Amino acid sequence: MATYATTQDYINHHLTNARMCTDDQGIAFNYACDNAGFWVWHIDTIGWSVGIGILFLYLFWRVGKKATTGVPSKTQALVEMVVEFVDGNVKSSFNGKSRLIAPLALTIFVWVLLMNLMDLVPVDLLPWIAGLVGQHGFGMDPKDVYMKVVPTTDINTTFALAIGVFILIIFYSLKIKGFAGFAKELTMQPLNHPVFIPFNFVIETVTLLARPLSLSLRLFGNLYASELIFILIATIGFLQLPLHFAWAVFHILVLPLQAFIFMMLTIVYLSLASEEH
Repeated sequence: MATYATTQDYINHHLTNARMCTDDQGIAFNYACDNAGFWVWHIDTIGWSVGIGILFLYLFWRVGKKATTGVPSKTQALVEMVVEFVDGNVKSSFNGKSRLIAPLALTIFVWVLLMNLMDLVPVDLLPWIAGLVGQHGFGMDPKDVYMKVVPTTDINTTFALAIGVFILIIFYSLKIKGFAGFAKELTMQPLNHPVFIPFNFVIETVTLLARPLSLSLRLFGNLYASELIFILIATIGFLQLPLHFAWAVFHILVLPLQAFIFMMLTIVYLSLASEEH
């Protein structure tokens, strides 16, 4: 395992993404991307989020393919509980009619939950393995190998999810209310008089934009703080085990809650967008 001069170096290393960009020489990585501009790819975030998504799809596909009406397996029972849980929340919170909302809510809940659960993996384990691969496979210094394994601690992930929800909000608003109805909603609420149109437009636009912003920052803030505490606990050496265990037990409740909040707010926002009045 790589050694660090200071605790701050250790923390910064664990909070730094593996980055890839392009420059005049071709593909560049990490420090070479500091001044690369807009197109910098966090390859660890992309890799882990896509990999977890594929795992989720494969697991549910296998369970669906092998589902039986008899006594279900433990995996089938778990999947059925999750599906029924999400379906119940959609039916109670979404007032419109759409075949997309329930699958979307299920995808958001399970995918975000699985990404959050990566926070329970010991913070040094996977970066240490990545360092060994970089050292023995590519001749790199382990200190120059970065690996953040919790995609939701990267604000790019949470913003990407929230932007997807925001696009659906606009889509359903235009589909259900039409352009004129959506424009009226932005200009004639909360004060239904033409003289207040500029004031209403500013207020409603801020409210509309605050929805994806709050979605992304809430999830990112909670997971980033959680990961930072795990890293701080890891700096105390062998005494970290009881503290790590206690914090991990606490997060068995917190991590599903964050996925649930993201799912429920998505359902509520899309329900509001689907109301005709």
